[in-house]
Amino acid sequence: MNQTAKDAVVLNYDDPVLREFGESRIEEPEPAEDAADTETEAVAREDGLDGAEDLREPDETAGEEPEQSETEVTETVSESEAEETDPEEVLSGLKARVFWFSSRERLKEGFFLDGDNIVYADGTKEQILVNVKELQLLGRHNYENVMAAAYIGLLMGVPFEKIRETVRKFKPVEHRIEFVRERTGVRYYNDSKGTNPDAAIQALRAMPGPVLLIAGGYDKNSTYDEWAKEFAGRVKYLVLIGKTRDKIAACAKKYGFTEIMYAEDLKEAVQVCAVYADAGDYVLLSPACASWDMFKNYEERGRVFKECVMAL
Repeated sequence: MNQTAKDAVVLNYDDPVLREFGESRIEEPEPAEDAADTETEAVAREDGLDGAEDLREPDETAGEEPEQSETEVTETVSESEAEETDPEEVLSGLKARVFWFSSRERLKEGFFLDGDNIVYADGTKEQILVNVKELQLLGRHNYENVMAAAYIGLLMGVPFEKIRETVRKFKPVEHRIEFVRERTGVRYYNDSKGTNPDAAIQALRAMPGPVLLIAGGYDKNSTYDEWAKEFAGRVKYLVLIGKTRDKIAACAKKYGFTEIMYAEDLKEAVQVCAVYADAGDYVLLSPACASWDMFKNYEERGRVFKECVMAL
């Protein structure tokens, strides 16, 4: 099972990017002079965060143009065409061996999600890595991250039991779907790092029950339509703060969501949620906006939120 990093690539079977690549002409970049000596692992991500946001504070990316990829896709295809492409066919010419994981498909070989279990199949037998309820992470995107990390561990020779032990103990990073506390049957989560609508969508989808959503902040000229479409059936109340609250409220109403309240600051927003939440509900700070209008950065916003929750 051991592979060197340059022999293997771990990819998400569900990732539509692979299908798009299958129907596109791709211009290969010129190899670096030391490419032969460089070993890398590639993992496809589907968590709503781009690489720049992982490496820099999200607030710092406001207004920047996206960087052009070294591998430029010169033609694009429609979503329907992309969905018809088998990802295994897309990568059939790849020299490295491909190792798949999926949260939507049962695989004969690879990691996949079966109900609440993350399962590994080696082609002959299956074994459960972990039940997702044992993880300290929420959300399908995080289960995919666990599968990708576990596969890389296996390829590097880490024992299966050690991987299981590690993923059970792993805690999410501060301010990214971070559990704060449970009070009167209501669970509070800090997702202050969710400074754009895509990241906020992932956080909202990760909540297992009705959500009282605290959102709003500095306007980065984002569009909130796709995020607002997620509110129906998920969000119980939307509590808005910051400069974008009118813009977000108008967008939510456009898609039929009207359970909207305003708060003057984060403390009031937390207090409002505590009053309106019932046992089994989730209070989620996931602003979909930068923090500059009220805070120094998203970290300060997250810390203030946690202080307000602990003061209830």
